[in-house]
Amino acid sequence: MSDSSYTPPKVWTWDAQDGGAFTSTNRPIAGATHEKELPVGKHPMQLYSLGTPNGVKVTILLEELLAAGHKGAEYDAWLIRIGDGDQFGSGFVSMNPNSKIPALMDHSTNPPTRIFESGAMLLYLAEKFNAFLPKDPANRAEMLSWLFWQMGSAPYVGGGFGHFYTYASEKQQYPIDRFTMETKRQLDVLNRQLADNRYVTGDDYTIADIAIFPWYGGLVIHNQYNAAEFLEAESYTHVVRWAKELDARETVKRGRMVNRVRGEPSEQLRERHDAGDFDTKTQDKIEAAD
Repeated sequence: MSDSSYTPPKVWTWDAQDGGAFTSTNRPIAGATHEKELPVGKHPMQLYSLGTPNGVKVTILLEELLAAGHKGAEYDAWLIRIGDGDQFGSGFVSMNPNSKIPALMDHSTNPPTRIFESGAMLLYLAEKFNAFLPKDPANRAEMLSWLFWQMGSAPYVGGGFGHFYTYASEKQQYPIDRFTMETKRQLDVLNRQLADNRYVTGDDYTIADIAIFPWYGGLVIHNQYNAAEFLEAESYTHVVRWAKELDARETVKRGRMVNRVRGEPSEQLRERHDAGDFDTKTQDKIEAAD
């Protein structure tokens, strides 16, 4: 069990407390730490991101839109290295005052439109191109409920379970038990929903699926946080079935590659500036980026 002798002070003060793998970038205040402008490419959509679950949501949708023929969804994807503190550069903070990836700028509008928060990006893009959104009002409401379920639930998975199980400098039973219980409960919620539905909200593939897949699909088929066995991921059979179906889509495969800095080199495309980038040897791009 964790130390039960700790008594919180009357007023908490920051003294660069141990934050595990992210200690160097954690702080209790917002705003930029350094001046750094963001690059701008040639396409309408300029994405500044990293291949985490929240970043992957947006690149999957952009690839889906392009595959569906929406040329206005062409994009440049610039790599933001959060471990190096790129998210605290002045240019990034001007786009996202919350200093979290991803951040998106739509240059097809005048003036350009900024969007931050991945769920907001999915909804903005889906509405802009009238795609991956249910047309029936009741189905749309159902889809929005699951989209916001993901947005509200995932912090317990990432900042909760993922942090204490994988990234914390020491293992503590109470937080691991607490967030494991909640993560498994969420997987059960999704598993029950998918028991009677091909996709999250029925027969149609929507942005709710795109939002949920990188997080919960990642847990059950991609061993996210190296926790598949710990979570008994295979027992969530309907989630596994759904995740494997989405994972087989070429658009999803491409979206998962963009801004990725971990895993096999063949699965990484650290920056994407043209559809042809996927046909170029990825290793060459990794070496160029490094």
